[in-house]
Amino acid sequence: WSLTQNKLLAFHRLMRTDKPIGALLLLWPTLWALWVATPGVPQLWILAVFVAGVWLMRAAGCVVNDYADRKFDGHVKRTANRPLPSGAVTEKEARALFVVLVLISFLLVLTLNTMTILLSIAALALAWVYPFMKRYTHLPQVVLGAAFGWSIPMAFAAVSESVPLSCWLMFLANILWAVAYDTQYAMVDRDDDVKIGIKSTAILFG
Repeated sequence: WSLTQNKLLAFHRLMRTDKPIGALLLLWPTLWALWVATPGVPQLWILAVFVAGVWLMRAAGCVVNDYADRKFDGHVKRTANRPLPSGAVTEKEARALFVVLVLISFLLVLTLNTMTILLSIAALALAWVYPFMKRYTHLPQVVLGAAFGWSIPMAFAAVSESVPLSCWLMFLANILWAVAYDTQYAMVDRDDDVKIGIKSTAILFG
C-alpha cells in the first residue's frame, strides 16, 4: 500500500492537482465565455462539462508539459524534483496518464454539439504542441495563451453553435493576459533557461 500511495501522490504532483491556481486561470475565462454567450444562466450540464473539462485538460497539459521537459527539468533548480526527472513516475506511466485524462475529457465533449467536438480537436493539438514551442520560439507564452483560452470558442459553440466576433475578442484578450502572467512566472527560471537553451518571453523581454 505504501508503494501505491507514493505512486498516487506522484501522479497527484504530476497533474498539479496540489496547485489549483493553474486550473483557475483556465476556469475563469471559460466561465466568462459561458455567461457572455448564454442569454441567462448556462445549462447545468454544459456548465458541469466545462468545469470538469478544465480540470481534466489542465491536468493533461501538466503531464505532457513535464513529459516534454523531462530532459531539461533536472537541470532547473525549481523543477529538479518533479516526478519525471526524480524517477517517481516513469515515462510510460506519464504517457498512459495523459491518454486517460484526454479520453475522459473527450467522452465529456461527446455529449455536446458537433461544433464543440470539432473545436476540441484543436484544443488537444494546442495542449500537445505548447510544451515543445519553447525549443523553437521565444513566444511559447502566446501558444500557452491560445491553449488556455481555447475553451472560450468552445463555450460559445456549446451554447449558441456560433463563434462571433465577441468570442474572438475575448480569446485575444485572454492570450494577452496569459502572456503577461506567464512571462512574470517564467522570470524565476530565466537564468537556468538561458543556460540550457530554452526560449521564453521572459528572455525575449527581460
